[in-house]
Amino acid sequence: MSNATTRTGWRFRQPSVIPGFGLTLGFSLAYLTLIILIPLSGLAWRSAALGWADFWRIALDRRTLHALEISFGTALIAAAVNVVFGTIVAWVLVRYQFPGRRIVDAMVDLPFALPTAVAGIALTTLYAPNGWLGKPLMALGIKVAYSPLGIVMALIFIGLPFVVRTVQPIIEEIDKEVEEAAATLGASRFQTITRVLAPGLLPAVVTGFALAFARGVGEYGSVIFIAGNLPNISEIAPLLIVIRLEEYNYAAATAIAAVMLALSFLMLFVINLLQSWSRKRYG
Repeated sequence: MSNATTRTGWRFRQPSVIPGFGLTLGFSLAYLTLIILIPLSGLAWRSAALGWADFWRIALDRRTLHALEISFGTALIAAAVNVVFGTIVAWVLVRYQFPGRRIVDAMVDLPFALPTAVAGIALTTLYAPNGWLGKPLMALGIKVAYSPLGIVMALIFIGLPFVVRTVQPIIEEIDKEVEEAAATLGASRFQTITRVLAPGLLPAVVTGFALAFARGVGEYGSVIFIAGNLPNISEIAPLLIVIRLEEYNYAAATAIAAVMLALSFLMLFVINLLQSWSRKRYG
């Protein structure tokens, strides 16, 4: 064994002096297999049973493509918005002291605890054509509820905590002396942000973006109330899957779910590559 280890340059070492590594590793693999791998394998197997012709016919259906475009497009836009404003919120909570700071900090976690259906009803009431904000916006020609814009607003609401809670600990670790040293050396505020602070925050920002995006793609409860659910206009892919199930069209529901799974894996893979690149570049 030692000779083989010497030849290959690889050695399997336990990561801790505490015993039980083999047992915990086996439990982890078994748990992941039962909870994640087996359901995903069942979905892939059911989709393969359709045959390529039927699968692509369902996947390339006009209504399916529009639903996928709305789900992934709105999730991408909402995650991008949350990256900007979530980072600003995290910065304010860490760097500034003001009355009610703890209340604001606690309010950030409200979307975590609030049932998604309650969030959807509240947003619909707020942005409906006769709502508090919907009515003046309609006067300006901006329709929020029952449109893709309403979906974006709902996803921003439920995705903001993912960015804030991911970036906030990293900001807390950045010493103020670093900013002061950059200013002493003649750096402007813009240079301090882009060259001193941003590189250290980039991995956390990308992680927060990935979490918010992943949550937004599969969100259902808070979206269906404000979306209006109009086919080819504001119908999301999870709702279309539910509709196919209610029609007992399990083949179509499985095909749509498989396409969503493949696209999610692809986009998360790209995001993970960005995370790996940012960690290697900035540490």
